[in-house]
Amino acid sequence: MIPLTRRRGLAAGLVAATAVGLTACGSADQQVAGEPEAPAEPVSLTMTVWTANEDQLAMFQQIADAYVTAHPDLVADVSFEAIPFEDYTTSLTTRLAGGNPPDLAWILESYAPEFVQSGALVDVAPTLQAAEGYDYDDLVESSLSLWEQDGGLFAYPFSNSPFAMFVNTDQIEAAGQPSPAELVASESWTYDAAREIATAAAAESGKQGLVVRDFEYQVWENLSTVWEGWDAAPWSEDGTQCTFTDPEMVAAMSWIHEATFVDGALPGPGTTADFFAGDAAMTITQISRASALDDSFAWDLLPLPAGPEGRQNVIGQAGIGVFAQGANPEVAADFLAWFTNPENAEQLATYFPPPRESLLTAEVLGAANPLLSEEQLQAVVVEGIQDAVTKPAHPRFARLQETVRIGLDDLWSAGADVESVLAEVCASIDPILAD
Repeated sequence: MIPLTRRRGLAAGLVAATAVGLTACGSADQQVAGEPEAPAEPVSLTMTVWTANEDQLAMFQQIADAYVTAHPDLVADVSFEAIPFEDYTTSLTTRLAGGNPPDLAWILESYAPEFVQSGALVDVAPTLQAAEGYDYDDLVESSLSLWEQDGGLFAYPFSNSPFAMFVNTDQIEAAGQPSPAELVASESWTYDAAREIATAAAAESGKQGLVVRDFEYQVWENLSTVWEGWDAAPWSEDGTQCTFTDPEMVAAMSWIHEATFVDGALPGPGTTADFFAGDAAMTITQISRASALDDSFAWDLLPLPAGPEGRQNVIGQAGIGVFAQGANPEVAADFLAWFTNPENAEQLATYFPPPRESLLTAEVLGAANPLLSEEQLQAVVVEGIQDAVTKPAHPRFARLQETVRIGLDDLWSAGADVESVLAEVCASIDPILAD
């Protein structure tokens, strides 16, 4: 049985497209017993993705072609449609609104609740559980939570990439600062320690200290990699109450503000600094960025520092969902079971840390990430996925993302009153949360 049950965002156009695209979806039921019943003629399947990496697309195609060979009565071909990241969700929701969705699609974690609750996606749990050799119980439970509702699983979290801290050890040593790796070993690796190191390194090098990559005073949700150390959150767990004014968030955002405008530990608005080009001493980003490193400077990779409430693992996720409106949801779900089975998940681990306990080992991940040591992979990836939280997500995230971004604009000046700005942010998003 595949029950179909009722279940980002940088501009107003995306908000509108998301609202139209997802609320237009209905619900239905489809029966599946083992493999899906063969259609009158083999069908073509399409999956949308946001990667244009040729090596990744070639791997996807190899896995898909093997499925076609093994199931010639079900599928004639499987294709992967690459859509630029900045246009991805707009394009996807527009297609849904037009009744022309792909069979499968990648979905960004921030929009998971919106898709899961909209009725757009098929519950794939029964198909995955029934697939021979799939070993559904191998999936890390915490990795599934964002994609679950009412006992169903509405997308498979194929990519679970932890956020971590890359450090330029040459710049840090030149500034006479302690080794971050030694601070980790002595359990002294905190955000306050990182701030002091970043301030000194920036003053010595004339470059930047600590960069939260891709934040750039627009993608505010990336700051969750910092504020989680304060046990802060933008809204309540049930998504109905603004918590930007809670003491934990006020303290975290005050720390970020002071580190930027008092200490110069973080670059200010309008400053672009690429750690991987040697422009900064440290950066918070996902481990997939390691491929941008070369031998131009010495570096290390470390877990996120601890805040006043300890260290919290934070991951970025992407799920693969099957659309109920697609022409062949049963076959698409069966292909998803093939694409993510243990053997193929191990191949995908070359680029996308899997949610499978058996594959989350330094040995397996090391084969796919030669730039990283087994010790780094163990500390950052293997341990970083366990009990991790994702970046902020909400059923109305597209509207919230832009509203919060506009509200936080007043925070990014030296004389800003943090508490007052955050109070205004809550005033602006309260109606959305209550909608």
